[in-house]
Amino acid sequence: MILPIFKKTSLQGPILAAYNRIVAQSRREIFYSQWGVEDSLTGRFDMLSLHMALVFRRLRREGKPAKVFSQNLFDCFFQDMDRSLREMGVGDLSVGKRIEKMGSLFYGLLAVLNEAMDSGEPDRLKAVLSRNFHNGETHPALDAFADYVLLCDDVLATQETAELLGGAIAFGEPA
Repeated sequence: MILPIFKKTSLQGPILAAYNRIVAQSRREIFYSQWGVEDSLTGRFDMLSLHMALVFRRLRREGKPAKVFSQNLFDCFFQDMDRSLREMGVGDLSVGKRIEKMGSLFYGLLAVLNEAMDSGEPDRLKAVLSRNFHNGETHPALDAFADYVLLCDDVLATQETAELLGGAIAFGEPA
């Protein structure tokens, strides 16, 4: 199929529900007003990528339905990025290159986030957050940011897989 990302799936409703929850969580004002995340296209993409990565992290060890769900969620994410770039006036010839770069950035964040969190060393998670959200600088809210990411990981871990695949994704509350 030429356009596989546009095919209909039985998970379309749950995928959209999950994606909308992820977007809403990633747009929480505290991230931008207090935690030093740049309120820009890049900063918002980074926060969306972080929350997507947390969901993917939770689903990574589940069976085939979770893999299909994750792929559909990824497709939804990048369809939205494609649409957003086009609405901002990015030319057709540039959109593909930007989407490819965004995909690389997302997978890079997913890999380093998993590695840092799997290590159990809070300083490794703080280093990932500092590098990806504060240009490698120390930010006064870095501890709170890292605590939030760990809380989200814990909250997602307590959710039933069927609940997540139904689009009912919950994150922790930023403090």
